[in-house]
Amino acid sequence: MKQLSNTKVTVRLRKVEDRKEWYVYLESYPVFVPGKKTPQRIREYINRIVTTVEWDKKRTARSNAAGTKTYKPKRNDNGVIICRSEKDQETMLYADGIRKLRQREYDNADLYSDTENAQAEQKERSQQNFIEYFKKVAAKRHANSSQSIQTNWQRTYEHLKLYAGDLLLFSQIDNRMAEEFKAYLSSAPRGGNKGGTISRNTAATYFSIFKAALKQAFIDGYLTVDLSAKIKGIQEQESRREYLTVEELNTLAGTPCERDVLKRAALFSALTGLRHCDIQKMRWKEIQIDGKQARLHFTQQKTKGVEYMPISEQALQLCGEQGQPEQLVFEDLPDPAWISQPLKRWVEAAGITKKITFHCFRHTFATLQLSNGTDIYTVSKMLGHTNVKTTQIYAKVVDEKKEKAAQAIKLNEINLKT
Repeated sequence: MKQLSNTKVTVRLRKVEDRKEWYVYLESYPVFVPGKKTPQRIREYINRIVTTVEWDKKRTARSNAAGTKTYKPKRNDNGVIICRSEKDQETMLYADGIRKLRQREYDNADLYSDTENAQAEQKERSQQNFIEYFKKVAAKRHANSSQSIQTNWQRTYEHLKLYAGDLLLFSQIDNRMAEEFKAYLSSAPRGGNKGGTISRNTAATYFSIFKAALKQAFIDGYLTVDLSAKIKGIQEQESRREYLTVEELNTLAGTPCERDVLKRAALFSALTGLRHCDIQKMRWKEIQIDGKQARLHFTQQKTKGVEYMPISEQALQLCGEQGQPEQLVFEDLPDPAWISQPLKRWVEAAGITKKITFHCFRHTFATLQLSNGTDIYTVSKMLGHTNVKTTQIYAKVVDEKKEKAAQAIKLNEINLKT
């Protein structure tokens, strides 16, 4: 592609058919293209859509195919299209950033050959700061993700800074650097006042996030090699999933707890498999009763998946007296950090010596369902897992129980002689 002396790059919009949305694209004109006798108008779509454009009612544009009168978008003093929503405005700033790059390419086309220009651009990108890039990727990819995902990306960012400081150039990232960061995570501090080092599984999570950022950097052109495909992750250790037996659940049900809402919520989790975060935010409007069958219709906080699942009559009883649609079902249920001590005292009062957390009630649901013959795919759906492999850890627990059961019956002596 060759520039002409007056080539201009402009950010423009094209309406999406049948929707009040507009595609964002760059238009370059005039451009001389080999094989074409006349200057061309080059369009480059940037895979972005906006919905809150401010239109200048004093400046009309060409009528569309239907003959409808249209207007030109308002632009600020820098020529950036103005939008009402912050998200759309960020999109327009992003588009203008690309426009500047393209304009510079055309302006300097007579100074560089295509190869030299690409090399110069890559060299410029290689001098960018990966630490800052990582922070931007985390904010962009997970603005609407669950709190746990956002926290893991934030912790990975903090460990990157502890490892490399405030500056880590893309040109410094290679296989050796990745292996050194992996080694760092194996003995990285937990942070805060906790002391000690992070667990192997936590290190594995952080390193997988680091690899995800490397993959995005390759896609965005900051890295010329897909390092994420070349480096191995940290092997996770299979953690023990503690659970309660039916007998222990019944014992807990008959044991008083200093926080009634905690007792009801914990037993509800054991009967439904719901996480603490989903129980805590559950409202009465999400419980639908059809005859004698009650169902939950809610969005999982962790995976953002929409769930529609039946619950038992006992689970419904644990919800208590029905309230207003917007009212929380388990009002005043404490956050996990405030649950551990009253939960521990309740479990000890029931004579149970296992180390039980609130999440163990979800493990209990999964294990007991599989033990009672419910197939793994159904259990996976009831737990809201996006991959059945996540559910297979519970199947291993059931297999261990079967192996122990196989050795439970012993004869005094076996005499096979006739």
